[in-house]
Amino acid sequence: MSLSHIGENGRARMVDVTEKERTLRTARAKGFIGLTEAVMEMVRAGKGPKGEILNTAKIAGIMGTKRTHELVPLCHPLSLTHVDVEFKIDEERGRIEIISEVKARAETGVEMEALT
Repeated sequence: MSLSHIGENGRARMVDVTEKERTLRTARAKGFIGLTEAVMEMVRAGKGPKGEILNTAKIAGIMGTKRTHELVPLCHPLSLTHVDVEFKIDEERGRIEIISEVKARAETGVEMEALT
């Protein structure tokens, strides 16, 4: 198995997508964050030290997605056309499910942006 970000000389490189066609790219990612009961109560109440917790987290998620190329080495800067971050509270397990969706018309995928 070869890694696209490793050149023939064994050194890191940015993948050349010059000849690739620009197409609609969509990626979704999800993860879970466990919360203490105190934090879960703040989420339920919609209040936190910086304001409403999930709205603040949504804005942070969108901002992080837009800066993926600055945060992840060798990631192409992309002109994103859609970013959304949703939350589902799982009271029973004391956690929040986070789902992100990213779209772009680009020569390369948006998986890293969805994960960021």
